[in-house]
Amino acid sequence: MRPWFARALWMGLLHGAVQTGVAAVAVRSPEATSVGPIALGLLVAAAVLWGAVDTLRDLPSRGMQWFIAALVAGPFAGALGVIGSALLVDQTGQEALWVALTGGAAFTALLILAPAGLGMLLGGLLARKSSVSD
Repeated sequence: MRPWFARALWMGLLHGAVQTGVAAVAVRSPEATSVGPIALGLLVAAAVLWGAVDTLRDLPSRGMQWFIAALVAGPFAGALGVIGSALLVDQTGQEALWVALTGGAAFTALLILAPAGLGMLLGGLLARKSSVSD
């Protein structure tokens, strides 16, 4: 299995599930306004950690792997979020799918790619620091 496929699959599932969960909390408890920022922080942390691990494991062409994964995970997460919201939260219709597959997918791709890039940078700094101290 290609490395980008695993990253796209798991990050897409994570983003789609978090999108559905945040929508469910917003519908059932509108006063819980801190859920969105906390969820965003967790999504960023997941990508940063995975990007750092890829650098520490010295994954070949990891930047391109994350780029492809982000492009695939964006629409995948958008579709999962709409399906999850339609089935579990409210009666979200197919009119929400176009927005999720365009603007939502672009935001999700950026929300995967930028933190993963930061993680790769931090992983490189950690690898360099540990090799200097050895």
